[in-house]
Amino acid sequence: MKKALITGITGQDGSYLAEFLLQKGYEVHGVIRRSSTFNTSRIEHLYHDPHINGTKLFLHYGDLADSVQMVKLLYELKPDEIYNLGAQSHVRVSFDIPEYTGDVTGLSTVRLLEAIREAGLTQDVRFYQASSSEMFGLVQEVPQRETTPFHPRSPYGCAKVFAYWLTVNYREAYNLHASNGILFNHESPRRGETFVTRKITRAATRIKMGLQDKLFLGNLDAKRDWGYAKEYVEVMWLMLQQDKPDDYVCATGETHTIREFCEECFGLLDLDWEKYVSHDVRYERPSEVELLIGDPAKLKKQIGWEPKVKFKELVKIMTEADLILAQQELAHREIVEKIKIQQQ
Repeated sequence: MKKALITGITGQDGSYLAEFLLQKGYEVHGVIRRSSTFNTSRIEHLYHDPHINGTKLFLHYGDLADSVQMVKLLYELKPDEIYNLGAQSHVRVSFDIPEYTGDVTGLSTVRLLEAIREAGLTQDVRFYQASSSEMFGLVQEVPQRETTPFHPRSPYGCAKVFAYWLTVNYREAYNLHASNGILFNHESPRRGETFVTRKITRAATRIKMGLQDKLFLGNLDAKRDWGYAKEYVEVMWLMLQQDKPDDYVCATGETHTIREFCEECFGLLDLDWEKYVSHDVRYERPSEVELLIGDPAKLKKQIGWEPKVKFKELVKIMTEADLILAQQELAHREIVEKIKIQQQ
C-alpha cells in the first residue's frame, strides 16, 4: 500500500486529490491547521462514502510555517509521495498580506524540501509542487508553455516562482524526484466562494432564487484558461508515476474572459447578467494579469493526458451545484420565517 502526504488537504485540490488517491488504494495523510471551528467540510464525505475506504485517511495538526513539525511528521510517516498544495492562494489578497503569502506560499516549500532531506528521504520519496500559471503574469509568449519566461504580477505569483525554482534546485542538487505542475486556473463546486468563478456561480444562483440582488466584480476583461479541478488532480498523480521528474503545464488551451463566464452562467439560469453585475474598483488588482492560456502539448505527448471538461461544461457543473445550495438556503429561510410567525 502506497502512502501519500498532502498539504492543503482541506482545500479544493487537496480534497479531490485525497478522494482520487483513496480510490486507488493509497493510505492518505493530510496536514491541517488547528482552528476553533471545523474546517474539514470538503473531506467529511470521504469517511462515509461506501466506494472509498475512509479508514485510510488520517489528519495531522500542523502548519507550513513550522519546519520542526514537518521534519517530525516525515520521520514518522515516511511517505512514498508528497503533494505540496498548501498555500495562501488568493491572488488579490496576496497584495494585502504579501509577507504572509511569501512565507506560507514560498518559504513553506523550503521547509518541506529540507524536511525531506533531514528525514533522509531524498531517494525514497516523490515530491509534487503546486506551481501556478500566475507565475507567467505579464505574459512573454502566447500560449504559455514550460519554456516561457516568468514575469509574476503579484506577491502570490512571486512566491510561486520562488517555490518553483527551489523544487528544480533540490531535484538537481539532491537527485530528488521532484516535479512542478504548472496548473492553469482550475475550478469546481468546491472552489472557495471568494474566487471569481465561484463568486459568480454562487451569486447568480442566489439572484435566481431571490436571495441576492447584485454582484460586484473587478476586471471583467481578464482572460483565463479554466479547467476542472477534479480532472487536474489526476495530472498531479501521473507526474509522480513517471520514471523521471519533470515540469509540466496543465491547461485546456482555451481562454475566456470573466465577462464570458458571467454570460454563460447567468444564461443557464435565463437571466441577463448585465442587469445584475456591476463593476467595483475595490476588486481590481494593483497590477493585473490580462491573459493566460496554456499549451498542454508536452503533458499530452509525454504522459498522454488531456482535459475532457471544457469551459461550457465546467460552468454548467458549477452553476447546477450552486443552484442546489441556493434552493436549500431558500427552503431553510422559509422554515425559519414560519417558525417566527408561529412564535408571535
